Amino acid sequence: MINLPPALMSPRFWTVFGALTCGSGVALGAYGWHGLGGDTEAQDVFMLAVQYQMWHGLALFAVAWRCDVTGSATGLSAIAGLSFLVGIFLFSVNLYHFAIVGEVLISGAAPLGGFALIAGWALLGLSVIRRP
Repeated sequence: MINLPPALMSPRFWTVFGALTCGSGVALGAYGWHGLGGDTEAQDVFMLAVQYQMWHGLALFAVAWRCDVTGSATGLSAIAGLSFLVGIFLFSVNLYHFAIVGEVLISGAAPLGGFALIAGWALLGLSVIRRP
């Protein structure tokens, strides 16, 4: 068993983060579409970041569900959630910055963020295999 703070095992924690992630994704999507003017390349990059944020915000609801269904879970669900949060930050935030400013915020952050997102999905699946 993985020793994590109790808050990370709480469905409420992941539901709140899922809601905040998706809600801010809607707001950022509106900004990207209306606030970036006619720069279609910047809009495309920005909207890609929004899509990844939204999909992985929904993944946080899946993490909340896993934590609820399994009670204390095995810890893998919570680690999957943390991986999603790290991935959203590294991938989407870097793309948002690039679309607005025109330069990379942190070199190599987007690929690392993508890896964290993939790891999140793998860990979420593994949490089901280990404890259905």
